[in-house]
Amino acid sequence: MATSTVTAKGQVTIPKHIRKLLRIDRGSRVEFLVDKTGAVSILPVASDVTALKGMIVKSEKYVSIEDMNDAVQEQGGKL
Repeated sequence: MATSTVTAKGQVTIPKHIRKLLRIDRGSRVEFLVDKTGAVSILPVASDVTALKGMIVKSEKYVSIEDMNDAVQEQGGKL
């Protein structure tokens, strides 16, 4: 578990290994999310587009526009 101390100005230093994990650096923007239980999550607001490489696995199955439209129709969508 990582801890930090709040300064008189309400600032905290994010520990180095957490910054590395979130891929944030000086000048990076972060968002604070609070869930129903009061737990707080810190997420980077924006990253370099190259950081997204490899996050989505390429599908082995080709899906045509017609296939997508048919699936929408089957689920009750309207074109």
